[in-house]
Amino acid sequence: MAGSQLERMAGTTGDDTTTATALARLRTRLGIDVRAIAAFRIGLGLVTLFDLLVLRLPGLVTFYTDRGVLSRSALAEVYPTFARWSLHAASGAAWVQALLVGCTVAVAGCVLVGYRARIAAVLLAILLTSMHARNPFLVNGGDTVLISLLLFGAALPLDSRWAVRIRGGQAAGRRFSPATAVLLTHVAVIYAINAVLKFQSDAWMSGIAVRRILRLEDFAYLLGPTLVSHTALVTLINWLWVGTLVASVGLVCLRGRARIAVVAAYVTAHLGMAATMRLGAFPFIMCVAVLPFLPPGIWNRVDRAVAESALAARLDEVTWSSTADSAATRRRGSLPSFTGHWIRPAAAVILVAALAATVGWQLVTADVVDAPAAADDSLDRGSWKFFAPDPPSSYSWYVAEADSDGGESIDLVDGGPAAFDRPPDAMDRYPSTLWKRYGSKGKGSGPAVAESAARYACDQAPATVGSVTLYRVDQSVDETGPVGEPVPHRLASHTCD
Repeated sequence: MAGSQLERMAGTTGDDTTTATALARLRTRLGIDVRAIAAFRIGLGLVTLFDLLVLRLPGLVTFYTDRGVLSRSALAEVYPTFARWSLHAASGAAWVQALLVGCTVAVAGCVLVGYRARIAAVLLAILLTSMHARNPFLVNGGDTVLISLLLFGAALPLDSRWAVRIRGGQAAGRRFSPATAVLLTHVAVIYAINAVLKFQSDAWMSGIAVRRILRLEDFAYLLGPTLVSHTALVTLINWLWVGTLVASVGLVCLRGRARIAVVAAYVTAHLGMAATMRLGAFPFIMCVAVLPFLPPGIWNRVDRAVAESALAARLDEVTWSSTADSAATRRRGSLPSFTGHWIRPAAAVILVAALAATVGWQLVTADVVDAPAAADDSLDRGSWKFFAPDPPSSYSWYVAEADSDGGESIDLVDGGPAAFDRPPDAMDRYPSTLWKRYGSKGKGSGPAVAESAARYACDQAPATVGSVTLYRVDQSVDETGPVGEPVPHRLASHTCD
């Protein structure tokens, strides 16, 4: 927002030393360096492209078409509102879904390079919301965080730096406006709510939560299974994460090196999650979320590093926005005086109201406050609990028992005999992150969803298969490992045509 309302207030109250000092302190804590805004925009574009091209595109037919595990009729039975309003639910054809993904990728590319970035951010949030509504069982907290970052970020000057030239550059330095304050507060509140939930948890407060999480064999991978055997280290990680969440207040209250240390702690923690658990794009989304908190000193070093590298010469060949165009931008990009008096205050009110609504929604999904009577469990699909207040006490896998015409029974998941024994590695039962997410989020979703999945299994089965029966098998765990025997639950059967 060029010439933000808060900056004008600082100028008109120069004689009031107390007010000026307070505004100056707010500026250093709730303002964002334009290079941090640009890095934030680039990060949003990159994580969205990673999510779309690496995670979701390979499962396009399986998870987003009528030939997949969740037909539109099953979606309409479980979530009629989603089926009615999702653009992706307008057709069950694979080519339509591919076209929509292509459009979403193109818009994400616009965000990445800064082409009409603010409009692109809003369009991207709308397209992602529609995609998530088509299959809500693939949505986790990271997906809803990404959408919220895109919407709140659209109020920022996303193309101020490191963007293809569209409207010219903006002035360098720190931007301070209701938009910057809302974005930073939003991210800090996400972590603060999670901190409150951790303090309500016996598992987290006794130091065993991380050990239990890493015992979830359908989640833990890479370094996770090795790390869990080091009890003292895992217990330390438990307390370090709780402490980092408590430090969320420092994201907005601290500045300089102290703030850098808090941001570094969050980035380190999320990269550690990526190295130990199958969480999709979530850890990288949260790394992007804390970029706007980095102070100018960090970005000065980035500027110097880029200027001294071969990249700088390459960038000079492309038309990029620069600070030299700031005056022209202010002349062309400023709102007319007869609209500026009411549009900016109205935008500020809308931003604050959106933040309040978002915080209220998360307080409901986190069970901190009571849910409205009209609310349903779909609110929880994208909640930001993040293994809180308590981590799961069990994990699950699925068995698709196929009965052939010859009387033999096989498991379509691995091709071996159908059995309910605990597998050596439950993660092997899920061929991708989306399959794992669908299995976890779809648990207890009702017969329509289970029957749709059984029908899909029939479609994938050999021609000799006469029927498929789908089971979910639950295995209880504690911080020491599996407890008791696996418990199978019959979900649905389908006769193959």
